[in-house]
Amino acid sequence: MELEQGTEAARSPPNLRRSVPAAVALWPGKTALGRHNQRPRSHPAVPRAARAAYDDQTRGTGTRARGPRAPLRGTAITPSTLDRLRLALGGAPIAIAAPVVVPVAPALLDGQFGVLYIVLSLALLVLSLGIHEAAHAWTALKCGDPTARDLGRLTLNPIPHIDLWWTILIPGMFLYVSNGAFLFGGAKPVPVDFHRLKNPWRDMSIVAIAGPLSNLILVGVFFALWKFFVETGYYNGSSESASLRRSDLLPSVLNTAIFANAILFVFNLIPVPPLDGSRILTWLMPSSLRESYNAVGVFGLIIVFLLMRWEPFRDQVYRLMSIVISGAEQVVTLGGLW
Repeated sequence: MELEQGTEAARSPPNLRRSVPAAVALWPGKTALGRHNQRPRSHPAVPRAARAAYDDQTRGTGTRARGPRAPLRGTAITPSTLDRLRLALGGAPIAIAAPVVVPVAPALLDGQFGVLYIVLSLALLVLSLGIHEAAHAWTALKCGDPTARDLGRLTLNPIPHIDLWWTILIPGMFLYVSNGAFLFGGAKPVPVDFHRLKNPWRDMSIVAIAGPLSNLILVGVFFALWKFFVETGYYNGSSESASLRRSDLLPSVLNTAIFANAILFVFNLIPVPPLDGSRILTWLMPSSLRESYNAVGVFGLIIVFLLMRWEPFRDQVYRLMSIVISGAEQVVTLGGLW
């Protein structure tokens, strides 16, 4: 027994005996005893508290945590304004949100389609929100942060992106209060670990703009589908002429999807935290202003909601939406060739 203990001590590298981090670095791979994927049974240089801290970091992952290492006991750290804000919100990483305001045409709700039109339109809206959030998650992964992927958010399945409040209860309340003429809601925000990004401020802006760009692409996709079905009538119950088919159920639902994605693109580029446009502006502004600017995000959605109720601002948003839809029409129809 004494011989075994002496051999173990002899095989242990000097830095293992001097510092806990060196031992921790060896645990996931080859240990000092030459074993793979095993933790040393005991060692005087590795306190039990350190082993417990390491287990807490790696539980359920099988690898050493990639985030910043926890400070040693007794180390004083002064949190920044953004860190204090994050702690007040539950300690979550920075979240990329995709709220949306969608006015719905009351004439369509009062017509022959009714509930079916609402259900199909909301289904495409939820799908578009899911694609928006998946684009954030995929871009974050490419920029070095796998947090969203590890949480199952890197998927086109809209269900993981659904939030009880933002996707169901709040939109339902607005639809009920406005008699189906106004909708305000969003998807579950995608968490992004700022410190895992390769170039944090720049990459955060790239992750942010990926969501609206996905909606811009969807504007073109839904417009192409709308144009195809209106021109061909290849669907059940289609009207006789193209002008009449514009009012059929399928083209009407696709038209709403075009409108919703156009407003998702324009609305989320508004530079008010926590909208995507604010992440881009944060990267461009002086570093001394970044934390104070992002602290506005606590009240950001309230500010944006009030702005959308202000007619001059709302008109500018709709004007930009019209430009986006007109641009998609020019691209899809190749300048009006079909």
